[in-house]
Amino acid sequence: MSEIEIGRNKRGRRSYSFDDVAVVPSRRTRDPEDVTTSWQVDAYQFDLPIFAAPMDSLMSPETAIQLGRFGGLGVLDLEGLWTRYEDPSAQFEAIATASDDEVVEVMRAAYAESVKPELIRDRIQQLRDAGVTAAGSLSPQRTQEHWKTVVDAGVDLFFIRGTTVSAEHVSTGREPLNLKRFIYELDVPVIVGGCATYTAALHLMRTGAAGVLVGFGGGASQTTQETLGITVPLASAVADVAAARRDYMDESGGRYVHVIADGGLGRSGDLVKAIACGADGLMVGAALARAEEAPGRGHHWGSEAHHPTLTRGHRVQVGTAGSLEQILFGPSVAADGATNLIGALRHAMATTGYTELKEFQRVEVVTTR
Repeated sequence: MSEIEIGRNKRGRRSYSFDDVAVVPSRRTRDPEDVTTSWQVDAYQFDLPIFAAPMDSLMSPETAIQLGRFGGLGVLDLEGLWTRYEDPSAQFEAIATASDDEVVEVMRAAYAESVKPELIRDRIQQLRDAGVTAAGSLSPQRTQEHWKTVVDAGVDLFFIRGTTVSAEHVSTGREPLNLKRFIYELDVPVIVGGCATYTAALHLMRTGAAGVLVGFGGGASQTTQETLGITVPLASAVADVAAARRDYMDESGGRYVHVIADGGLGRSGDLVKAIACGADGLMVGAALARAEEAPGRGHHWGSEAHHPTLTRGHRVQVGTAGSLEQILFGPSVAADGATNLIGALRHAMATTGYTELKEFQRVEVVTTR
């Protein structure tokens, strides 16, 4: 890995974002109709490699069901407005109409309501009753409090998602979540993250996780770099974690852990490049927040935007690009990568001669800077 001298006392690795890399066509091309975008996590088969991020601005129970029927996976934020209020319509309206100066306080007030276990149960049951894979997410800080409710409700895929998740969290004030013991004792697949380095990912894989989320500070609604000075360009991060997946397979005797790019996937070209760098799946936020059905009404935000003491994100206006179906399958209305995400992925794979996602991870890439 190349390093550059930042100053006489500091060197740093050169790393790349998705804007810094491009996919290279090969000698063979395919018909897009021959391309498949299906993949599998544990026992669950998906037609699309798209997971909707567990963020209130894009995922309601209804949109999660709709995405599930399209072949993807909608992940509900089980600490979000849908588990705090029976009907959060008033809270969504207040957030959407608040001015930039008042929106943080409006959000903090909305999310000050406690999470209700009975609503966690009801939301998961709603997904199960619709016949789609039921997935929900908790933060590492709230997992010990609510995990039993989530599992007893019948969740199929359990996500533990934070800005960064470590297999070796140390705390002097409280007993930290022991991921290895926790995952071992559960009967459902667990996907954890984010992480952004080879070493951190390898340690998460050793906990028994079915998948790891790769990303830290790269989403459209996050300001982690501005507030904490921390971020990792995602093309390099995904490639590093994919290397950890390869080495863990050798270490474990063949156990495969899925790598899911999380954040910085706002346009169809970003999805293409994430898989080319080694991702198995894609956790998408802003791109799906542009759907007409999204609860955020053209706005997008994450939990960092309403942190009670240190906001590391904000509400961003992403606008509306079309229906959820149009965003996924087209037709495109503009040449900006905001609609027909799956069509663009299929065309990119066909143009480079690949028909399966796993094969496409071997495509040649170049740096553009």
